[in-house]
Amino acid sequence: MVTNDKALQSRIDELESKLAFQEITIGDLNQELSAHQELIDKLQVQVKLMFRQIHDLKGSNMASESEETPPPHY
Repeated sequence: MVTNDKALQSRIDELESKLAFQEITIGDLNQELSAHQELIDKLQVQVKLMFRQIHDLKGSNMASESEETPPPHY
């Protein structure tokens, strides 16, 4: 009976050790995931800003029709 108790206690200790390791790993992974999500959010804001700036530049290269001088044949 003592042998069974020791074997059972050994198995319980091993499972507790594995559980503790998994909890640490999950915590580490959660921190990494949060950091990556924060970086993705920042990059999305930067990309939107760049698209807005590019869009604004496209329109500014041409003068409006009222500002254009008429062609020479007029």
